[in-house]
Amino acid sequence: MKDKYEKLRSRGKKPWPTKDAMQQVYEKNLWGSGTSDFYSGEGSHKPEIVTPYVKTLIAFLTAFENPISVCDLGCGDFNVGKELVRYIKNYIAVDIVPELMERNREKFIATNLEFQCLDIAKDALPNADCAIVRQVLQHISNDEVKQVAAKLVNYKYVIVTEHLPDKDFTSNLDIISGQGTRLKKQSGINLLMAPFNMKVVEQRELLKVVDEHGIIVTILYKMN
Repeated sequence: MKDKYEKLRSRGKKPWPTKDAMQQVYEKNLWGSGTSDFYSGEGSHKPEIVTPYVKTLIAFLTAFENPISVCDLGCGDFNVGKELVRYIKNYIAVDIVPELMERNREKFIATNLEFQCLDIAKDALPNADCAIVRQVLQHISNDEVKQVAAKLVNYKYVIVTEHLPDKDFTSNLDIISGQGTRLKKQSGINLLMAPFNMKVVEQRELLKVVDEHGIIVTILYKMN
C-alpha cells in the first residue's frame, strides 16, 4: 500500500504545510499530553533521554573560555533548552508554531533568551556561533531538510540529534513533514549523504542513547 506521501503525490496534491501539521501535533496531543499545555514528546521529557543529553551539552558549552551564542532550531516546549540557557551568551530559540512560541515567551524569561517564530526551511536563520537541531529533521521532508542543511554551513558548530534504527538501514528515505519519523521506513537522517551532502570540516559523536524505538545519536559538526 502506498504511504500517505505517495498518495498525495499520485492525486496531484501537495502535502500539508509543515506549520499546519505541527500545529495539529500540539492541538491534538499527537506526541502525548504529559503535564503541560504543550508537550513535545518523550524525547523532550523522558529522564533517560534528556538527562544525558543535557549533561553532554553542558560539557560542550562550558569548554569554551568565553560563553558562545546558540540558535536552537526547533526548540519545542523548551523543557530541554531551559536547562542550557545559563551556560550560553545569547540563546535564540526557534520554532514554527506561533501559539507554542507565545507560551514559551511567557513561561521562560531570561536576559540572554529570545524566542522567534520561524520556519527553519523557508526563513532566514538567526546568527549564532552554534546551531542545535535536536530531533527535528527526522520529522520533515527531504526537500525541507535540504533547505535547512544549506543554512547550517553559516554556523561554526552544529549539534544534530536524530532518532535512528538500531540496525542497518537506508539513510534519508523521504517522508511527508509532520508527526511521524523515518523510523517507520527503517530509515534515518544522515546529513553527509545524498541528497543533502552537507560539507563539514570534522564530526564527532557526542552521545548515543538506546531506547525501545532505536538509537538517539547526537553528533557535533565543525563547519568552518
